[in-house]
Amino acid sequence: QVQLVESGGGLVQPGGSLRLSCAASETIFSTYSMGWYRQAPGKQRELVASISRGGSTNYADSVKGRFTISRDNAKKMMYLQMSSLKPEDTAVYYCNTSPSANVEWGLGTQVTVSS
Repeated sequence: QVQLVESGGGLVQPGGSLRLSCAASETIFSTYSMGWYRQAPGKQRELVASISRGGSTNYADSVKGRFTISRDNAKKMMYLQMSSLKPEDTAVYYCNTSPSANVEWGLGTQVTVSS
């Protein structure tokens, strides 16, 4: 049973923008705060942004002011608007609960920032 599906990644030049989307099951979306994570090659997966069911947000210092997380509870969708992208933002991006609730990870979506 697929519970989390990420989409919207791609290749973008430095300074560009992308919008990621996450489709979640009803159970997950109605129960948990959610987050966007990323994993760059050779590095551990890290949380970059989180949002509560009520819409309160938190961001990693590395993306603060450049990324915006949002959620649409009616559609069971979460988004990550990424602007002023840098090569160091290159990673596979995943959505999941935050904090962890042992929900299986999706396949993620690749974001590559390169000229």
